[in-house]
Amino acid sequence: QVQLVESGGGLVQPGGSLRLSCAVSGRTFSSYAMGWFRQAPGKEREGVACIKSSDGSTWYTDSSKGRFTISKDNDKNTMYLQMNSLEPEDTAVYFCAADDYILTAQAMCAFPVGDYWGQGTQVTVSS
Repeated sequence: QVQLVESGGGLVQPGGSLRLSCAVSGRTFSSYAMGWFRQAPGKEREGVACIKSSDGSTWYTDSSKGRFTISKDNDKNTMYLQMNSLEPEDTAVYFCAADDYILTAQAMCAFPVGDYWGQGTQVTVSS
């Protein structure tokens, strides 16, 4: 059974940084498309940054481009999201997701329809 477990969320001041981790167990993720999504109160879940594990290609949505960096460590079966220059608008529950069939990082980020999801980690940006 595939499990995704996020960690690294917390409270940070505007302008600060956080690094989220997504540990994958139960299966190697070398062939997945994976991504980070977030959901703020009263809003729909949206893509943030995605990666195609097989070739490392990435895709960033407008909200994260230039501030966030997605990466992966295949040896550790772990995906990361480095978030810099955080803003109050980044406050949300962040989820990681993986999918067996989505072919590109861009497609992975387009809609929150991955096969596997973590439980989410809260990120709060506030002074």
